[in-house]
Amino acid sequence: MTIRAVFFDMGGTIETYGWTPELRIKETAGIRQRLVAAGIVLGLTDKQLYEIISAGLDAYHQVSLQTMDELPPQRVWNEYILAGCPVDRERLTAIAEDLMFFIETHYFQRAMRPEVPGVLEAIRKMGLKIGLISNVNSRGQVAENLKQYGIRNYFDPIVLSSEYGRRKPDPAIFHYAARLANVPTGECAYIGDCISRDILGARKAGYRLAVQIRHDYDHGEVDEGAIPDAVIDQMTEFLEILQTELNNSKNSKPGKNHQNPIRALVFDAGDILYFRQNCGSKLAAFLDEIGHSYKEFPPDKRNALRDLAYQGLINYDQYQEAILRFYGITRPDLLARGKQILDEEANNVQFFEGVPETLSSLKEEGYLLGIITDTALPVHIKLSWFERGGFGEVWDSIISSKELGVRKPNPKIYQFALQQLGVSADQAVFVGHKSSELDGAKAVGIRTIAFNYEEGVAADFYINHFSDLLKISLQYKSESIERG
Repeated sequence: MTIRAVFFDMGGTIETYGWTPELRIKETAGIRQRLVAAGIVLGLTDKQLYEIISAGLDAYHQVSLQTMDELPPQRVWNEYILAGCPVDRERLTAIAEDLMFFIETHYFQRAMRPEVPGVLEAIRKMGLKIGLISNVNSRGQVAENLKQYGIRNYFDPIVLSSEYGRRKPDPAIFHYAARLANVPTGECAYIGDCISRDILGARKAGYRLAVQIRHDYDHGEVDEGAIPDAVIDQMTEFLEILQTELNNSKNSKPGKNHQNPIRALVFDAGDILYFRQNCGSKLAAFLDEIGHSYKEFPPDKRNALRDLAYQGLINYDQYQEAILRFYGITRPDLLARGKQILDEEANNVQFFEGVPETLSSLKEEGYLLGIITDTALPVHIKLSWFERGGFGEVWDSIISSKELGVRKPNPKIYQFALQQLGVSADQAVFVGHKSSELDGAKAVGIRTIAFNYEEGVAADFYINHFSDLLKISLQYKSESIERG
């Protein structure tokens, strides 16, 4: 594999930045004017307002470090910055995005690194895709600054935590960026200034290269968690690293499986990588405790509800609430407890024997590894399970029905995986357990392997243990194992 896409961090990487209390107190006048124009008069001096804003931003920052959630500006202003102030919440909500944009464009002194345009042009001439992943709370600041610097046209995709809802170092945002670029994570490079956000996140997502560029700014955080492939001071040094990587890829000998026409293995997630024991028992006990009887969800209603959730037409919270309301739960406190129990059951996953070791071996043999999952859960939840299992970084592609709006056996969801992995259908294998999903893979020309399968499944191969995949991968070289 080689590098096909380069992603940049924004603040501290594309641009340097800094601030002083004096600058921020001066610029706070602009915030106060915007509040007053919206009918919000706090009766505070600029210094007093600055202190409230700073304390609120710091409180939100500490929470976001723990959760990696990026809340909308409306929530940040209402729940953190002006939470203790007597303001009209609807009016504050209406101007929250504008207020956050003002803060991110006026509370910092920003300047593009002067060598950046030349570096971007050189990378473009290398034939590589260029993208950007940034932690930012407003939706407009990054685009505005890139436009001011005259480099906006180089970046596609631009992935913002404010739009995706998760912050670096969550590997989910790195996977999302790679999917939008239509490139496997193993063929992506990332450059950023912060180890604990940029390097760690790229590492967890399985990016091929993670480079740190020094930036003289004290984040007030412990900056550790991963080791970068290189540390540089000037962006031009990155070009040398990229060119060396590209040259090494051209000159490298074929991998172990170079004679194997199969280049990628794509997995269903639930009941293939993991399973849940006694799923539903906690919910049944909870219902019994509060005097509600447990009953079977009618298949047609459950399937209709799952379709909505799995295609992202309702969010996970709405999905949980619909389940609980089916059992007659309407009280807010009981709904909250019920959702907690559903979370506990969803997160109670156990991995099939041999999963971590087998996936690692397949990765070492040079196979691309992907997931196609029908799910109501956000990608970051499943990635946290895989990280706990010791195989979070092996994935080159994660295709989620919730993010794409289609579910198996729709051919589009298989084709999305093939496109990102850069393989044709006859170069891939799908590992699943349901007839419909295996049939969907076969319909687009992907060979199939059945594991933990239901009765009557038709597949090209059948395995009883997950580690048997290592034998199946050899099968495509030798054709010595009997087809199913």
